[in-house]
Amino acid sequence: MIRPAGDDFVKRYRLRYNLEALERVRGEIGERAYSSLRALLEYRLSGKDFDRSPSGVRVALAFSAGSDSTASLKILRWTGFDVVPVTVKLPQMGEKVVEKARKAGAVFVEVPNYLEVITAQMEKGAPICGRCHSMVMKAVEDYARSRGIKMVASGDLLSSGLISIYREGDLVILNLPAFLALDKAELIDVIGGSYKLSFGCPLLWELFRKAPSTKRLSIQRVLRETRARALTPGMAAELIGDILSR
Repeated sequence: MIRPAGDDFVKRYRLRYNLEALERVRGEIGERAYSSLRALLEYRLSGKDFDRSPSGVRVALAFSAGSDSTASLKILRWTGFDVVPVTVKLPQMGEKVVEKARKAGAVFVEVPNYLEVITAQMEKGAPICGRCHSMVMKAVEDYARSRGIKMVASGDLLSSGLISIYREGDLVILNLPAFLALDKAELIDVIGGSYKLSFGCPLLWELFRKAPSTKRLSIQRVLRETRARALTPGMAAELIGDILSR
């Protein structure tokens, strides 16, 4: 499923730092979740195998059906968590994406007034990705609270260290790929080794047409992920080329 980090100094440093973050939420997530997540980190550090029998610990996963969230779903289930994929059904989602989410057993939720909020941002020529992400995560967190689920996971690659897993009110947020210091190539390997790298959001393309200067914000995101070694330079070049072509 996933492999140990080996001798990669940066990944090993991040994994040890993430152990500190895990200790901070131990009381909130309980011993079964703590033991499973610690075993995952130790597996990445040393290759030591661990018990992956079902733990009964429920996790709500923000599930877009993209590479990062799909790999996160597989890893969490492989580890023994009871994962509920939660897909926020957005107006720009194509039927193929919706069908992928259905096949993964996703629960669909909605964001009230989503299109009105995002359209207002676009009319101002303002960035939309941050606002969209916060609305999506709030919807997933609200679903988790309504079902008594205490942990919400995402496929975020960047949020390492003390924000790879942290308490937010009555929930614990787990940014799984960042927590395990996984890069994009490793995630693609988890889902089967083949994935087209591109920005697939029609609303983002529309924003690029209305306000071409906002392309730099998406490019900056790609560069941040490259500096963090979540992307290879080749992957970054492919993504930047896709942004500039829109």
